[in-house]
Amino acid sequence: MRAQLVPTKGGRPIQIVRDVTLVGRQEDLCDVCLDRSSISKLHCMIVRTDGLLFIRDLGSTNGTKVNGQRVIRGALLPGDELSFAGERFRVEMGPGEPDSDQEEVHGARTEVIELPEAPEERFATYDPQQRMQTASDSDVRRISDQF
Repeated sequence: MRAQLVPTKGGRPIQIVRDVTLVGRQEDLCDVCLDRSSISKLHCMIVRTDGLLFIRDLGSTNGTKVNGQRVIRGALLPGDELSFAGERFRVEMGPGEPDSDQEEVHGARTEVIELPEAPEERFATYDPQQRMQTASDSDVRRISDQF
């Protein structure tokens, strides 16, 4: 799905390519950084899933609005006007992939973590009979003791 925020005052569109995009003023925490004093450090997040966009305000001081109405959370539709404090954007969505010649998102960071594979002998097979022998005689049981 192609999703972007187009500034209503003009300027380069912001591509929404991640599943979760943080919007705010603090550069080291946010994927989309808007350098305005009216924007909170962590203003809101945009979630992209199954061809839809959802917005959630993160307790911002000046609020997040969709079509002029302040929201805490909600869905975004193509053509909606999204406002972070005084900064307004038009939501554009449709089929296809984001433009490859533009940045993924402003200030985006990706960290790859490689985990070592665990040796096979670390994993034992589950034996329910052995589990029942080690269970206590108490009337109080954990849910895992019942199964």
